[in-house]
Amino acid sequence: MANLTINGKTINVDVEDDTPLLWAIRENVGLTGTKYGCGIAICGACTVHIDGVAMRSCGMTVSEAAGKQITTIEGLASNGALHKVQQAWIANDVPQCGYCQSGMIMAVAALLKEKPKPTDEDIDEAITNICRCGTFQQVREAIHAAASV
Repeated sequence: MANLTINGKTINVDVEDDTPLLWAIRENVGLTGTKYGCGIAICGACTVHIDGVAMRSCGMTVSEAAGKQITTIEGLASNGALHKVQQAWIANDVPQCGYCQSGMIMAVAALLKEKPKPTDEDIDEAITNICRCGTFQQVREAIHAAASV
């Protein structure tokens, strides 16, 4: 049993302490925007913010996340308005299949919080999420568009 603060709400989840945060978010809380990709914290499909830092939720346990502020893709928008990264994604037609996009958007939002005007080198270093569709050029364009807002 653990208390998790997800998208500003404290939620009591009845799971073992070593349950991956990803599964608690998806299966116990019902927030399915965070995706399962590889299960070993490499692909980035499961990226969420933990205390404002982009983290891969499949590699973090519920006990490690307890007491921290967790933001999922569902909590990124505020006051009914899409986050500027979400807006840039739409404007630049980034998604193809879309599976990796929630994790990618979460990673980019954290990058822009840390570096509001990232260079291509900053982007290459920070955004290690994998997109099987190969939309990396559109991703870069959307990041620069969101940074200019």
